[in-house]
Amino acid sequence: MPWGEAARVVRLEDCGPVRRFPLRSGRRFAPGWWWSATTGRLVHYGSRTQVMLLDRDLSVMAMACRPVELSWRESEGTVVSHAPHLMARFSDGGGLLLDCAGREEIPPRLAHRADVMAAAARAVGWQYRVASPPEPVVAANLGWLSGYRHPRYRDTALMEGAVRAFARPRPLIEGARGLGDTIRVLPALFHALWTGTLVSPAERALA
Repeated sequence: MPWGEAARVVRLEDCGPVRRFPLRSGRRFAPGWWWSATTGRLVHYGSRTQVMLLDRDLSVMAMACRPVELSWRESEGTVVSHAPHLMARFSDGGGLLLDCAGREEIPPRLAHRADVMAAAARAVGWQYRVASPPEPVVAANLGWLSGYRHPRYRDTALMEGAVRAFARPRPLIEGARGLGDTIRVLPALFHALWTGTLVSPAERALA
């Protein structure tokens, strides 16, 4: 199916991966499955951090791992195929294709494919990007908050007081103690930080 037609008529966010990430011995990071708070479904991943970032993005309404593979013919006649690592659907109906990269310079092979993917995305009004890992403190904060992403941690009755308590910047534990038993309060505050009800500088360690 032509890419332009697929982007228009296929709900790619509902499709499974055309190819899963392999498990390679000796690698520090391994692929896996992520329960998405956005969709309530499992999403396969090669980079858990990038899936977490999409899951927390309020403009994202759905996501999928490698739901599409694009093929094209190079000038010398060689057929090349590439399946972007992640796809996301925005609340405005637009789409995103995303490839995950390391902190080092993007390899020439991926850089060339990224140019092709960016052009393909633009052709249908989508976005494309190559995402590098966030700074360690950002990743650590994200990983911690993700443990409280499930709706069971939502405490609607507590939130009105929490919004007032954090109307001005203050240490998290200080505000939590003012709201009641921290055993009950902190999980609800972490969930509120995950959902964006409360905000904290991403580059500052949670404290």
